Amino acid sequence: MTARLRIALGQLNLLVGDIAGNAAKMIAAVQRARDELKAHVIVFPELALTGYPPEDLLLRPDLAVRVELALGEMLQAISGIDVIVGYPRRQYGKLFNAASLLRDGKVAATYFKHLLPNYGVFDEKRYFAEGTNPCVIDLQGVPTGITICEDVWEQGPVEQAENAGAKFMINLNASPYHKNKGKERFDVVAHRARANGVPIVYLNLVGGQDELVFDGDSFVVDATGRMTQRAPAFEEGVYLAEIETAPAIRPVPARVAPEVSEEESVYAALVLGVRDYVRKNGFHGVVIGLSGGIDSALTLCIAVDAVGASEVEAVLMPSRYTAPMSLEDARAQAGALGVKHSVIPIEPMFEAFLGALKEEFQGKKPDTTEENIQARIRGTLLMAVSNKTRKMVLTTGNKSEMSVGYATLYGDMAGGFAAIKDVPKTLVYRLAEYRNRPKEVIPRRVFERPPSAELAPDQRDTDSLPPYPVLDPILERYVELDQSAEDIVAAGFDEAVVRRVLRMVDRNEYKRRQAAPGVRITPRAFGRDRRYPITSGYGSESKNKAGGNGNAGGI
Repeated sequence: MTARLRIALGQLNLLVGDIAGNAAKMIAAVQRARDELKAHVIVFPELALTGYPPEDLLLRPDLAVRVELALGEMLQAISGIDVIVGYPRRQYGKLFNAASLLRDGKVAATYFKHLLPNYGVFDEKRYFAEGTNPCVIDLQGVPTGITICEDVWEQGPVEQAENAGAKFMINLNASPYHKNKGKERFDVVAHRARANGVPIVYLNLVGGQDELVFDGDSFVVDATGRMTQRAPAFEEGVYLAEIETAPAIRPVPARVAPEVSEEESVYAALVLGVRDYVRKNGFHGVVIGLSGGIDSALTLCIAVDAVGASEVEAVLMPSRYTAPMSLEDARAQAGALGVKHSVIPIEPMFEAFLGALKEEFQGKKPDTTEENIQARIRGTLLMAVSNKTRKMVLTTGNKSEMSVGYATLYGDMAGGFAAIKDVPKTLVYRLAEYRNRPKEVIPRRVFERPPSAELAPDQRDTDSLPPYPVLDPILERYVELDQSAEDIVAAGFDEAVVRRVLRMVDRNEYKRRQAAPGVRITPRAFGRDRRYPITSGYGSESKNKAGGNGNAGGI
């Protein structure tokens, strides 16, 4: 028995569906782990070959063939080191979420995931059958149990492995990020280690995949649940962990990446999510409508940090209602970040629309219709720039606005990706303050002036919405915590305000269904997490009201 077991943690950023590319990336990591880190084994994330989540790609009949070909290439290319890799495996006429030990050109052992999550963003029971047997392998004389993700969250699989002789556990994961998820994971894994008296290596995926961001943050705990090592969050890499094998099996203390603030963590997730969505979908840059407000200011910062200032283009589109300070602040931010910007006044186009609609609008007072026209002109201009430059449009709406429908379909909602779609307005301000340190790039006036869509004379958001410090806690309770109106009122909120906000959320589901995808940073984001019917009488004050539950005019 060697004195130490050397384990390489392959915290990789993989691409869903790129099976051959993922295999090649893992082979390169294997070679580095063997030749540079002198590791005995390297571990890769859950479903690493296909990327996670592969969703209905798993239903394609040719996927299994591609997986087997890639697995064969890995077996041929690898020698002198053990490899534990996650992938979908068809056996006994069923599909399993599997992890296999590759050794000496063969699949030496395979584990099938026992617990299949089917809540929130997870839909694994749609695709996979449940495994039932433990898998204990010998790594340099250490009896090691393999589990996958959810298996460590509930009692059963780790206990099975321990009863089968495991003295050490390796857990493969594709665990998506949301605020405070790192602490939640550690608490669960530490409890499982203490309960079973075994050290656990927790290896997680990193990277953005559509709405989801995987933060890595892989770590090792000893048998008492104490963290002995943690890899950096949001950073791809291969990290070495060492395990003493005599006289006892225990992790060797190593670098524990420091904890970061909520603002730093969320901001890093947004940057990674935008970068990977843009790059993995074949775009070289982004274009943003820069208004001089806080939302577009934060989005511009995220874009620059994600793809670089040279690949970001800002378009300023003033109207008759745009305050001079808005243009000044937008120009100042673009200059501070080194972003190319252009100015396209929308007044001539707005006048043309009003002229064309003169007879249709005759005798009718101006309302949100005219506001929507301005927003849709801007959306059309941004999409035209996108088409011509091959840069993706990033929308700039936040979660507060998306929740209550304070956004224009085919206007400010038009675009390829919604960077701050899951970020409440109050958090937008906090993130902007974080990004403004140590060097100010967002003018102070942007923080201090009342937020406004600038689509009508002297307009402010509070003309249509409760103040954000009131609105956001109500939305969190209703959208993320599923509290009823009565629960929210009992918590101290004004009943009339609560019921008004909840009605706005309910009747704007049709807008959210047509919105661009965006980075998920809360436990309950719109889209994958929260799936409500568009047409619904639930919660309505009266059935079959004129106009129904929708608000087809919108804002």
